[in-house]
Amino acid sequence: MKFIQNICIAILGFASLTAAAQPTINTNKKGGGYTFTIQKTIAVTPVKNQNKSGTCWCFSANSFIESELLRMGKGDVNLSEMFVVRNMYIQKAEHYVRYKGATGFGGGGELHDVINAIREYGVIPFEAYSGMPTGTEKPVHNEMDAVLRAMLDAMIKTPDGGLNPNWKAAFIGALDGYLGAPPENFTYKGKTYTPKSFAKEMGINPDDYIEVSSFSHHPFYSPFILEVSDNWANGMVYNVPLEDFKKIADNSIANNYSIGWASDVSEKGFSFKNGVAIVPVKDFDDMSKEEKDSMFTKPTPEKVITQKNRQDAFDNLTTTDDHGMQLIGTATDQNNQPYYLVKNSWGTDKNDLNGFFYCSVPYFLYKTTCIMVNKHALPKDIANKLGIKL
Repeated sequence: MKFIQNICIAILGFASLTAAAQPTINTNKKGGGYTFTIQKTIAVTPVKNQNKSGTCWCFSANSFIESELLRMGKGDVNLSEMFVVRNMYIQKAEHYVRYKGATGFGGGGELHDVINAIREYGVIPFEAYSGMPTGTEKPVHNEMDAVLRAMLDAMIKTPDGGLNPNWKAAFIGALDGYLGAPPENFTYKGKTYTPKSFAKEMGINPDDYIEVSSFSHHPFYSPFILEVSDNWANGMVYNVPLEDFKKIADNSIANNYSIGWASDVSEKGFSFKNGVAIVPVKDFDDMSKEEKDSMFTKPTPEKVITQKNRQDAFDNLTTTDDHGMQLIGTATDQNNQPYYLVKNSWGTDKNDLNGFFYCSVPYFLYKTTCIMVNKHALPKDIANKLGIKL
């Protein structure tokens, strides 16, 4: 699609964003387009680029934690994604070997993988460990993923009659050949830390963070294992009705808590290039060519999302667990329809918004697989129903 969306942004609305993360303001209205008015923003760190890696789960959850550190007055801290990724690859390898390959292995993961990694291993600032020892500036993992999986597949065939006791050391050696071995100690702003002592210094409490979803094939107000392929660790999410799901998201942002967002981004209504994600009333296959070509030129009526049509899309596999992002604010378009402001991890040069975009509320309700929030951002009545003590 050659049309590039022209979006006018209210400059006042970005006052709470860090200067480095403030999106480019485009005031060129030629050709029509969306005009957004920012209602609320939450402080964020600069947009990064996951590049050629399947590690959106880590970039989005790290960004979420970085916003938490800003909220807690810890300053602008650039956390190392690859420290988390390296540790999770080792755990995924252990999981893959135990299941003799009858499970997934690769770059994918879920938001809770970052919280689990912080709990077990701590965190490291990017300046102490980039995970790119060859001098590259962006992750490139295609070869690494293929090599590591081939190693594991060869190992689990047990050609010598049993698993070699040194298999893990061999795997970690190959992994560190690509990412480099992280330091056991490092110096940050004149003070020496271990990864765990740094996490403690930052005040990150893994118990503060939960994931929430909304699906009717499990009881509401109870946790369940989200059935998506990248949930290799069988992480649990809390289940709430769709109305409460939206209340949690809105209450979080209203109280200066950002949101880790896992969602389907394969829909025709998702256009990062054009800076919007929408759910038009008419299905794409039923649109005329003119309607398809003009889908992002101006706001369009959207579907009413119900618990049933959300569930149907998950059950028939048209809602897929594609991508992790961060919700950092709210806005309205020129028709006063609500949107969430989203920080992505695809760099700053793929759209006119410097790596951010707007997601309509119907898209969020329809295509979200789960969200991560600080439990203290839950409305008290919903927390009580979930049995969560605040």
